[in-house]
Amino acid sequence: GAHTPAWQLLTPLSSSNASMEAYYWVQFGLIAIACAMLEMQKMGTKERVSMPQNFISFRNGYLFVYSLMMAGDWLQGPYVYALYQHYGYSTGDIGKLFIAGFGSSMIFGTVVGSMADKYGRKNAALTYVVTYIASCVTKHWSDYGVLMLGRFFGGIATSLLFTAFESWLVSEHFKRGYEAEWLDKTFAKAIFLGNGLVSIVSGLLANYLVTDMSLGPVAPFDAAAVFLAIGGVVIFFTWSENKGDGSEHTSVQQGMKQAYDAIRNDKKVFYLGAMQSLFEASMYSFVFLWTPALGPNGEDIPHGMIFATMMVACMVGSSVASRIMSRPDMKVERYMQMVFLASAAALFVPVVVKFFGMGQGVPGGPITFEGKVQMLGFLVFEAMVGIFWPSMMKMRSQYVPEEVRSTVMNFFRIPLNLFVCVILYNVALFPLAAMFAMCTGFLVLAAVLQQRLEVLSTAAGPKFAPVGGKA
Repeated sequence: GAHTPAWQLLTPLSSSNASMEAYYWVQFGLIAIACAMLEMQKMGTKERVSMPQNFISFRNGYLFVYSLMMAGDWLQGPYVYALYQHYGYSTGDIGKLFIAGFGSSMIFGTVVGSMADKYGRKNAALTYVVTYIASCVTKHWSDYGVLMLGRFFGGIATSLLFTAFESWLVSEHFKRGYEAEWLDKTFAKAIFLGNGLVSIVSGLLANYLVTDMSLGPVAPFDAAAVFLAIGGVVIFFTWSENKGDGSEHTSVQQGMKQAYDAIRNDKKVFYLGAMQSLFEASMYSFVFLWTPALGPNGEDIPHGMIFATMMVACMVGSSVASRIMSRPDMKVERYMQMVFLASAAALFVPVVVKFFGMGQGVPGGPITFEGKVQMLGFLVFEAMVGIFWPSMMKMRSQYVPEEVRSTVMNFFRIPLNLFVCVILYNVALFPLAAMFAMCTGFLVLAAVLQQRLEVLSTAAGPKFAPVGGKA
């Protein structure tokens, strides 16, 4: 810290810093080992026999593309804020840019998402590549208007990333007559790679480009554009097109109305979407909140290291998810209630810590004991995120009607984006503990809805049997 008085600098801090460094590495190491063991154990169990070679290559092709697409997204993440600061914009201006991104995702993303069902998911995936590359290119200009345009493109891209690829995969999987349970494995692997491994590698690469090669804060965006372009070429030449069933005859407005009706008339689809919105709202809030929560007094916190540790925790979660999803005695609708409650408890830790009084940290000093306690809670939360994604994808593939899949998924991003805009706009108004308490409330509500969904699904059974009749 630059603000430390001279006499404090003379006291031997190095020993405590070394032990601090060790704390992060040990924590990272333990989780990484757990993750490796889970994966190794999985390789040990013979299951490759049952999957035909053409399915394996189909899956690997998808995972390769998905990883490139996620790399394009993850590379930008850590440097967006820094880049805007580098161009000399104030926090208020930067906030407006972020709100513009979420707003664009909310308004235009929904429209573009429903066009995916009509004009094809492959086209939507290529649109993602084009709009995100456009967003990366705008980062070369410091002009506010150009950056705003970049956020607009980025918002559309984000909506497509979270809907087009999943819709394409589910549709293609069943169109080719593959077994429904193989899809769960693909989901789990996609989260393991795309949301776990790729995010860590991207973080390291972005850091290397900016600090070690001193290429400046725009470098990660150029790297992202390259990865997106490579993925785009692969999609263009290897993917086949699929659209929502019977969508040739329906207009985009009719498609939206169909999606709206599906949500209104089928409680299961509604609960599913509500749970997704509640969980993701907590997750996005958490992204903004974890940094100030761990270093409330300006303690020196290795963000990159902590981020990497959280991502490995997420990988552990997705690894566990692919385990429990393949067990016939574990119903997604049942165990997800536990997942929501566990994540509620995890995000309630900072509230409890605050209630019992926060330890006095020193600005520029090491993380406090309370910080470490919260860190554990955050790691549990990230593991739950790793379980949440594949499990949610599995339920969506069962309950959301194929012909309006992308549209329905985008509808549920509307309240989410709206919520994030409101939070971002007022982030300074609420104390941290209040924000975490709100997230806990959301997650408890999600658990209640999940319980309602379980009751409904036990009564009815899955509504949409996959094509090929193998439910």
